[in-house]
Amino acid sequence: MFGRKKGFSAARIDTLVGQGTEITGDLVFSGGLHVDGTIKGNVAAEEGSTAMLILSEFGRIEGEVTVPNMVLNGEIVGDVFGSTRVELAPKARVKGSVYYNLIEMAIGAEVNGGLVHQPQGVKLPKQLEDKSKGMDSKQPGQPITES
Repeated sequence: MFGRKKGFSAARIDTLVGQGTEITGDLVFSGGLHVDGTIKGNVAAEEGSTAMLILSEFGRIEGEVTVPNMVLNGEIVGDVFGSTRVELAPKARVKGSVYYNLIEMAIGAEVNGGLVHQPQGVKLPKQLEDKSKGMDSKQPGQPITES
């Protein structure tokens, strides 16, 4: 009602990383994750889940993010893989590429990297599949080329 998005407004939050909290290490979750603090490590949803990540304007993630659904309004230093939906709110700052199926980008959001459309059901190239699982076979910042 009144402009709220179905599904996202009713997202269930199972885990909260509060402002002033810093987590060092990779984080794997299912359900809903709300981040107001800092995560230094990769963030991934359990495979096959319909997990949701909400990164507030106070939140920061230093690592790759692999989550089907996300609303980003904070800072991410690393690549973002959203297999279902990625929403970039006005204060979103991504220093890396965004791989998405469906994207919504508000005025003011920044992506310092590429925007790569990945239709749902299409498998990622082997290099990107490995990268999204945290097994990057190339040096950071190097372009990925098909052989």
